[in-house]
Amino acid sequence: MLWITRFSGFFSAAMAVIVLSPSLQSFPPAAAIRSSHLDAYLRPTPPSDRSLLSSFRKSPVFRNADECVSSGAESGICSPSLVHVAITLDVEYLRGSIAAVNSILQHSMCPESVFFHFIVSETNLESLVRSTFPELKFNVYYFAPETVRGLISSSVRQALEQPLNYARNYLADLLEPCVNRVIYLDSDLVVVDDIAKLWKTGLGSRIIGAPEYCHANFTKYFTGGFWSDERFSGTFRGRNPCYFNTGVMVIDLKKWRRAGYTRRIEKWMEIQKTERIYELGSLPPFLLVFAGHVAPISHRWNQHGLGGDNVRGSCRDLHPGPVSLLHWSGSGKPWLRLDSKRPCPLDALWTPYDLYRHSH
Repeated sequence: MLWITRFSGFFSAAMAVIVLSPSLQSFPPAAAIRSSHLDAYLRPTPPSDRSLLSSFRKSPVFRNADECVSSGAESGICSPSLVHVAITLDVEYLRGSIAAVNSILQHSMCPESVFFHFIVSETNLESLVRSTFPELKFNVYYFAPETVRGLISSSVRQALEQPLNYARNYLADLLEPCVNRVIYLDSDLVVVDDIAKLWKTGLGSRIIGAPEYCHANFTKYFTGGFWSDERFSGTFRGRNPCYFNTGVMVIDLKKWRRAGYTRRIEKWMEIQKTERIYELGSLPPFLLVFAGHVAPISHRWNQHGLGGDNVRGSCRDLHPGPVSLLHWSGSGKPWLRLDSKRPCPLDALWTPYDLYRHSH
């Protein structure tokens, strides 16, 4: 059953500040700079991207329900009542990111209390976000591709090799130090439930929470050479590792910073460059560090795989059970299949959140 609850209204205005952290070190609030100062660090928007800026319709605005706790505009991003959501923005997946934000706002009982953290690498997309969601609370953060480019290995799909896919590894450094928890979401999904329910997930002593899939064949995520070498496979000794999808995670940033998990992930990426221990992009390093140490979250929060596999992108059905989040992981993206006039049946569930002008 697909649970969908809609809440309407207006969203209170909040000034969006661009935060630049090319060195990927934690920074004080005073380091925040206006978007005009960021332009020098970003490549000029090419003509095709400029046309994209006017390609999205303005979203309806939404207001908190009466029972919502005020986020306290004067306390800003550090307000304890805020729900923090991080999403990457790039031109290729922009249509998906905009739909994801739209879906979160539509189904949130307290949309004024949702603060978005948009991670970008190349294009200044702040003006598009502001024109599409005029009163959205958000910051934009620059993630320098060279930070991770030298650590990326070839993958089964070229899209998985893009540096921005690895920005999730650096959220603890990019986001303000007062942000102690964040929900990370991929750009190819829609939320059909109140995001605050996911936010309230208890992590216990764990660093991250995610839906786990312990019946999946965990061995396939690593090469035969990995499993035959005790130096590598021994990392799972004493653990009960299960597959989890890194496109939906609740992350305790305070614990992450304290224990230096970014560096732990980087070390496995360095090993991969010389030993070739996996084939699938940014996922395996997360499995190596966290699998077996994940706070389990209900599967309803990641109905993943709707984009098919990483080669054919074939159509998939929903898994049994209630659904709070639909995720088109895999090579098939709903906006591309819809535009090609060859949509999968479930792509119709993504369409209501699409704000792209040329799609209607």
